[in-house]
Amino acid sequence: MKTIRKLIYRELIVTIAFVTLAFVALFTFFDLVDEMRYVRAGSSYTLTHALVYVACLLPGRLYELLPITVLIGSVTVMARLAQSSEFTILRTSGLGPWRALSLMLGAGAVCALLTFVVGDYLAPTMDRQAERIRSGIPGRPSTGLTGGWLRERQGDRNAIVNVARLRASDGILEGVRVFAFGADGFLSEVILAEGARVEKDDRWTLLNAVRAVIPGRSSLSGAPPRLTVTPLAELPWSNGISREMASVALLQPDRMHTLNLFQYIRHLSANGQTSQRYEIEFWRKVFYPLSCIVMVVLALPFAYLHFRSGGISAYVFMGVMIGISFFLLNNVFGYIGDLRQWQPWLAAAAPGLLYSLLSLSAFGWLVLRH
Repeated sequence: MKTIRKLIYRELIVTIAFVTLAFVALFTFFDLVDEMRYVRAGSSYTLTHALVYVACLLPGRLYELLPITVLIGSVTVMARLAQSSEFTILRTSGLGPWRALSLMLGAGAVCALLTFVVGDYLAPTMDRQAERIRSGIPGRPSTGLTGGWLRERQGDRNAIVNVARLRASDGILEGVRVFAFGADGFLSEVILAEGARVEKDDRWTLLNAVRAVIPGRSSLSGAPPRLTVTPLAELPWSNGISREMASVALLQPDRMHTLNLFQYIRHLSANGQTSQRYEIEFWRKVFYPLSCIVMVVLALPFAYLHFRSGGISAYVFMGVMIGISFFLLNNVFGYIGDLRQWQPWLAAAAPGLLYSLLSLSAFGWLVLRH
């Protein structure tokens, strides 16, 4: 059994690594071609910046492609073993269906662990570096046209905060705007600052700020209210928005750490904001690594098929189509769940559950039936 496990795992590792390398290289080329439109003569955004930016996107691409490449690599290995009759020999040597399934589950668990590590630790860190690179270059536009928006509830008052970008060198929040609303729901204060430094206790120090205090409504017969505008070099502002929450608001939900995403969802709920989109992304990040296990199980029935000479290419193409369909369904169910207000866990788990049923049905029909 140890020899069989070593044989199958070696084939899986080599093939999956080769397929992953090919797909990552292809998508990296597309990303580089897309970035080249910002590289112009006289622009501060050079080819070096574009190459570094694309390199920072590599872990994110790897995270997106791993379940697909695991499926294609596993299908290729299983079909090749079946075509060369090696799997038939392994079956006559004592490799039963349930033992083969346990071997594939072990390989899928390793791939799932790798997907989780890349998607939850490496990809968010590198994506944050990529955002800092392009936000610090004048020739390359930053993510979004309005930056990140956050809402902070302070007793019976509310504050809406807009952050344009996060500076890479020292972590200063740039282009900060604060709109404070009183208990009556009317705008009471506006603060415009060139930057903000987040202290250890999550207290902000607004730099080069202009504070405009809007007085309350006066009676019709009284004197008109006067707007008070005060320029300040530094202005302390107490709030519960951490640096991680501010940086999270500048990133796409699927590029966040799972823990930071969970904390951001709690922050949105505590401030009365909708969190459906972020909850779906949270559950997608929970279930997405498990899809690698589904993919290797889905590839196992290919080892029990009977191939003619040269017929393996059709089954590999079938594996490619199944992988692409999973990727599309995973995105479509997320959008539909957000629009139709489905349960977040259901919208995230639906593609995995669907393909799990498909793999188990194929396993039962092709493997146990034969």
